[in-house]
Amino acid sequence: MKRILSFTMAIWLSVSPGLACTGISLRAADGAVVAARTVEWALGDASHDKLVVLPRGHQFVGQTPEGMSGMRWNARFGFVSLMAYGQPFGPDGMNEAGLYVGMYYFPDFASLAPYDAKQASNSMSVGDYMQWMLSSFRTVAEVREKLADVRVVNVDDPRFGGAPLPFHWKIADPSGASIIVEIVENGQIKVYDSFLGVVTNSPSYDWHLTNLRNYIGLSQSSRAPLTIDGQRFAPLGGGSGLFGLPGDFTPPSRFVRAAVLTATARPLAKADDAIFEAFRILDNFNIPIGATAPAGKQAGDIAGATQVTTASDLTNRVLYFHTVANREVRMIDLKKIDFTRPGQRVIEAGAIRRQAVREIVVP
Repeated sequence: MKRILSFTMAIWLSVSPGLACTGISLRAADGAVVAARTVEWALGDASHDKLVVLPRGHQFVGQTPEGMSGMRWNARFGFVSLMAYGQPFGPDGMNEAGLYVGMYYFPDFASLAPYDAKQASNSMSVGDYMQWMLSSFRTVAEVREKLADVRVVNVDDPRFGGAPLPFHWKIADPSGASIIVEIVENGQIKVYDSFLGVVTNSPSYDWHLTNLRNYIGLSQSSRAPLTIDGQRFAPLGGGSGLFGLPGDFTPPSRFVRAAVLTATARPLAKADDAIFEAFRILDNFNIPIGATAPAGKQAGDIAGATQVTTASDLTNRVLYFHTVANREVRMIDLKKIDFTRPGQRVIEAGAIRRQAVREIVVP
């Protein structure tokens, strides 16, 4: 049995690192909408300690297998994004209108459009796709309307660290609208209204929604005592109504857990309440170093541990985050960024000062 368990663990650890991102959304009574997520993108150090600022009017060129020969467009909106592997796009970002886009790993189910040189002018890579949405649209409705206008093709890009590139996307805006976009079956676009803003990884989003039907008996209330043959059996403590809530780190289990914890979140009065509640909820998805990768390595070398947790206040245009190396919550207020200033700006996370929460700005 021990040998079988060791073999199973070895296989699991070989395929699982970097696949375990979890996203949720919360809404406060004052109308504030928060989109939050954990980030486990990693082939070692994914350099999530940097953010990029891209301005209005920035000229983009989509990448294709032939190089920088894809779709061209100018940014309608400026945006801020986390970075990965030194690239000016990453796990998630928010634009100056409050539109949020998050990329989530989607292995075995993503199937991008085959590249056709004749359609290069409307083709782009998965990273370009995120930038195109953030730079071009104000609302989820605008994104949904234009999704069919572009072809997302697979690009073997060594600058990305050699990572495979199957993703699906969560898009949200300050109205509370939120969708999940999946590209399957050689480029077919599937769009789902997100359930409570929850998203994880594979399999497809409709499968996760169906799987929730296995857990409809879960409850915040403790189970009632049961008497059988004169013997009374009572719960051993609080939380018995959630007995059976999956606690492992697989995408299906995380989806169920995120849905339950989001649905049962306490009433939230203001944006700040929603931000801090999002971080509290996502603590339940924080993967410790060594849990899904061999122990004994440094934080920067771990592929499976949670590297960054973000919470984006879409209403007030403020991005909050903490990292595996620094659990102190810091923030960038997009309203204080000059998005008319030309050029790409890279910000080291460590350079962002922590003062009173509402006083932290881009230095």
